[in-house]
Amino acid sequence: MAMVVKNNMSAISTLNTLNKNSSALSKSLQKVSSGMKINSAADDASGYAISERMRVQIRGLDQANANTQNGSSMLKVAEGAVSSTVDILKTLKEKVINAANDTNTDSDRQTIQKELNQSIDQINDNANVTFNGKYLVDGSHNKKIVQTSTALTNESLNSATASGTALTALEDRNGNNLNIHSSDNITVSYVKQGKTYSTTFSVGSTDLGTAINRATSATGAGGSDLSLSQANTSYIGLDSSSNSVYTADGGNALTIAAGVSGTAGQISGFTISVTDSDGNINKSANAVLDNFTESIRAENTGDDNSLVLQVGTKANQAIKVGLTDMRSEALGLSGSDGTKLNISTQVKANAAINVLDNAVQKALDQQTTIGSIESRLEYTSSNLTTASENVQAAESTIRDADMAKEMTNYTKNNVLLQAAQSMLAQANQSSSSVLSLLQ
Repeated sequence: MAMVVKNNMSAISTLNTLNKNSSALSKSLQKVSSGMKINSAADDASGYAISERMRVQIRGLDQANANTQNGSSMLKVAEGAVSSTVDILKTLKEKVINAANDTNTDSDRQTIQKELNQSIDQINDNANVTFNGKYLVDGSHNKKIVQTSTALTNESLNSATASGTALTALEDRNGNNLNIHSSDNITVSYVKQGKTYSTTFSVGSTDLGTAINRATSATGAGGSDLSLSQANTSYIGLDSSSNSVYTADGGNALTIAAGVSGTAGQISGFTISVTDSDGNINKSANAVLDNFTESIRAENTGDDNSLVLQVGTKANQAIKVGLTDMRSEALGLSGSDGTKLNISTQVKANAAINVLDNAVQKALDQQTTIGSIESRLEYTSSNLTTASENVQAAESTIRDADMAKEMTNYTKNNVLLQAAQSMLAQANQSSSSVLSLLQ
């Protein structure tokens, strides 16, 4: 190469190399200091985009997991309230059984009544429990409800029993006659809106349907409180979700329905008692006749106000929880006017036993619903945690730097930079050799 002084190409070339080494060292230093091999889209455009999407997903999964845990905490509050109500109902069952015992005087029953009244008030307090200012089991967060009527089904009577079957001809499920005689007396009691209605009459030639109508007529209800639904059918109406309800064994059974739908017409307890002319209890007949259990709960029409728990990263990945009304009126322990279940006499206390059984069943159904959702949320939380960990691992593969490799690159680039700096100094000195020609 000719000796020149205007353009020192060796120095220019070395300078370019120095700049490249300096840029490479800068990138290595950034990777080593951040711990990531992709620090911006310029490092790897597609890898950066994939990594950022994964980071969005990870944050969404973590938030969904937090939602799940918060939802579980809320349901634990609701379960605690319902659990307390169940405990109260168990105590009340003991109290009404005690009140039904004639070793007690009416004065004793009045004392028990005071305990019962306070316990019913506490049930209402339980139903007003809140979480983050939100009422839970007062009925304000129920699912969509189509108004229903109380349905009480007896699967202990013979499947051929119809409303026109004479009381004296009634048989149990196995075809055994209940030994009810025309000279016997029958007492029919039921509870509506906290009030107990009861009537006693001679069996005579009365059939079952007439006995029911006679009972409601005698109590001043005009026969509108109770009615026998179609006999000899396994279908006993629609529940609050408009789903068909059938007997447990799919067999025919007799159903008594409330004459008025909604909680205003709710029949919270129904009792039949048969005694002979001497006043002796026909226990075998009573065991069958008194086995009318609630197959459809009376509920009022309501919009869908279910609680929605967002437990996923996509729209509609949620769990809806409908919490039913756990107040005393909904449980059949009181009326809309404040009237509370009465146990002032032996007959009323006896009728109250079935009321408590139905109330316990309602509360346990709600507790079971809450418990099943809590169990599901535990699985959901575990699944979200696992998903977050797996996505984090995948994102780490794309974004995180191999520190040993990056330190090797950093050392290499650092040495190359120093070498380029040294060579640039040498190249800058090469033009000075031309001065020797001028001496």
